[in-house]
Amino acid sequence: MSTAFQPANDSHGFTGVAPIFPLPSLVLFPHAVQPLHIFEPRYRRMIADALAGERLIALVLLKPGWESDYDGRPPIHEMACLGKITTDERLPGGKYNLVLHGLQRAVVVEETKTDKPYRTAQLELYKDFYPEPSVIHRDARRLELLSAFRRLFPEPDYDQALAGLTDANLPLGVLCDVLSFALQLKPARKQKLLEEVDVDQRSDLLLMRLRENLRKARGKRVRKLFPPPFSLN
Repeated sequence: MSTAFQPANDSHGFTGVAPIFPLPSLVLFPHAVQPLHIFEPRYRRMIADALAGERLIALVLLKPGWESDYDGRPPIHEMACLGKITTDERLPGGKYNLVLHGLQRAVVVEETKTDKPYRTAQLELYKDFYPEPSVIHRDARRLELLSAFRRLFPEPDYDQALAGLTDANLPLGVLCDVLSFALQLKPARKQKLLEEVDVDQRSDLLLMRLRENLRKARGKRVRKLFPPPFSLN
């Protein structure tokens, strides 16, 4: 299954309601791809239903304290990422390997009543906001972000997918999302980046995180983690 970058902003066919997939340590961003291994019965049912329909699910981060009610309905963050299943493989026993392609930020307006074993919600989609006039020079900021990221991942043989991303002339919002996804950060910090719809503010926050990681990485070899590994549900 390929995890190569492909810009994704097509939510064609979205009805406004989608299954939500709460996870404790994974934040998906628009324009990024995430391999997933699905094994819990309720989420196997979710994927089967999604594949029979729009192929859309919303990945959302669980709030702290989820452990005590994981099998129930533990609290989730409001901002999620609507994703489309682009590649799927059904395994013996009903498990799945799949690739989820982030499409767009989505706020969980309210959870919907369902007799299904998984959670569903009404979602409101959010596009990137570019304030005008801009408080930053966006072309210069793009170069700052790429320069900092390349210093973090200096190996000349890093993945072709990442090389293509950093060399492409991506819009600043897209670049922020792709780098945020690839950057090694705690889930709570990635969630903050996902929640920021103002692109200029998001780029400020991302640059701060990149510089923090650079300070921590001085004298250390940064382990390559792009594309990301499979995540277990």
